[in-house]
Amino acid sequence: MSQLFAIDGPSGSGKSTTAKLLARRLGLGYLDTGAMYRAATIEYLRQYPDGASQEVVAQLVGDAELTCETSPNGPRFAINGRDVTDEIREPRISAAVSEVATNREVRRLLTVRMRVIIAEHDRRIVVEGRDITTVVAPDADVRVLLIADPEARVARRAAEVEGKATAEEVTDQVLRRDRDDSTVSNFTVAAEGVVVIDSTFLSPDQVVDRIVELAR
Repeated sequence: MSQLFAIDGPSGSGKSTTAKLLARRLGLGYLDTGAMYRAATIEYLRQYPDGASQEVVAQLVGDAELTCETSPNGPRFAINGRDVTDEIREPRISAAVSEVATNREVRRLLTVRMRVIIAEHDRRIVVEGRDITTVVAPDADVRVLLIADPEARVARRAAEVEGKATAEEVTDQVLRRDRDDSTVSNFTVAAEGVVVIDSTFLSPDQVVDRIVELAR
């Protein structure tokens, strides 16, 4: 039976933690779509350290061999044969990813790849990102927009990258990237049929409990 869960939300709202916990609890696959954009950004910076046009970036992504493992216990990512799982979380990638993620042709290309992965899992997968509920999988069985107060989101991201980024860099990664990405996707207002869950004062397990209730 199909159990396709779509989870959207801004940076630091708890998407990744929630999605992985949910996938483990229900025995489903897990897809971090943000990591796909980050992997593409790594290849973009490697090939074009001085920048490139949107058309060139889209061509690069279209030609790239992007591998996404979907185990919630340790998803790994590779692009053009190079494992980039650890590199995608580096501050320099967080600072540059919007250059790739706001490219509309790149979004179209990666959306196609996301849908292929969903189909390969027979729609038994938890997918998280920014436009999953509205663009990638608007027909998901459960659609959730996860939100949280800005202060909480910045604090969570700071804990994730402790020692790797300054407070100013973390704030920029969270709030500035949200502003950039909101120009190409809507992850601040729930579309019709999408349930909003505020995770500010909830533990990850409590958020997952609510999503499981929605599925029932």
